Amino acid sequence: MYAGALTRELRAFAPGISVRGLGGRRFKEAGGECLEDYEGLAVNGFTDIVAKLPRFRRTMSRLVAAAREQRVDALVVIDFFGFNSRLARQVKQLGVPVIYYVSPQIWAWRGGRIKVIKELVDRVLVIFPFEEKIYRDAGVPVEFVGHPLVDLVQGSGLGKQFLNSVHLSPDVPTVAILPGSRPSEVRRILPDLLDAAKRIRARVPDVQFVIARAPTLGDELFDLVQQQGLLTPVPGKLTASTAVVRGATDDVLASADVALTASGTATVQAALHDTPMVVVYRVSALDYLIFKPFLTVDTYAMVNLIAGERIVPELIQEAFTPQAVADEAVSLLTDPARAARMREGLARVRASLGGPGASRRAAQSILQVIAGGQTGV
Repeated sequence: MYAGALTRELRAFAPGISVRGLGGRRFKEAGGECLEDYEGLAVNGFTDIVAKLPRFRRTMSRLVAAAREQRVDALVVIDFFGFNSRLARQVKQLGVPVIYYVSPQIWAWRGGRIKVIKELVDRVLVIFPFEEKIYRDAGVPVEFVGHPLVDLVQGSGLGKQFLNSVHLSPDVPTVAILPGSRPSEVRRILPDLLDAAKRIRARVPDVQFVIARAPTLGDELFDLVQQQGLLTPVPGKLTASTAVVRGATDDVLASADVALTASGTATVQAALHDTPMVVVYRVSALDYLIFKPFLTVDTYAMVNLIAGERIVPELIQEAFTPQAVADEAVSLLTDPARAARMREGLARVRASLGGPGASRRAAQSILQVIAGGQTGV
């Protein structure tokens, strides 16, 4: 998504530019040449990485070979530190400048990664305002460009009419369910969110649910929605009680009164839509044991990290239970004052993300590096 928006801006500034690499549908739609498709490479924890090592190696080899053969002017890496730091090291050895866009969360865990970035990267383009000082203090050339989601988050503009289009009612409480975009996330998170949905309905009988499904996820991951009986209409209602919607996360969030969402970028999307939320997450027990010692924060939800305070509830690992999720959701549905306070906090988050034009500013900065402009510190 970010690569697609960036590619579009690069081509607007420099119509003859050639952009190629690792990407997905939106990268290709923006005019990028996809040497390797990102679909299926996303990982969630140590066990996922091990299973995909052969494909990671093949992808790495092809990208390095392309950089060598095509004499590229710059390498732009986006997030994905484990892969991109290794790619950057090999391409840097070819004399190619490296720009890191959407930097790893060194402020949350494994802060030592900043030493690798300082060694390999010519400029870091950060999307959160507090990140700029961290890199500047470490002597890393850095620029805060703002968050690309400010431009990218947009629904159909129909608001509650969207619910009619998916056979739900625009006049009853609506809870959005966002179980994540990776298959492993959905397997660990969706069952308990569906259990929570049934508990919510027991206490708020007229509630309805709309489930956001990432476009790349298989049908089998959502069979449980039917099995749990959530697709069965509530007696006496003319509309459905639950809808599963593919590829329309912004519309889902814009039409919801409360969102139950996996921790990650979706929490920023929810904030941009002014949607109160309950944030959940769970990794495998092994991954949790491996990664927990490296964490340097006591909160996990992106909106809480940006705000510097806990403005939305987060239920992580053992705290993530169907009953706990239901309790928080029912509270937000039935306590307007609490929901209003949360929206005030979300407004502060939105204000800190920078104005529109993040992808354009990132493109300008990248072209400056290519032209040999001063990176500054």
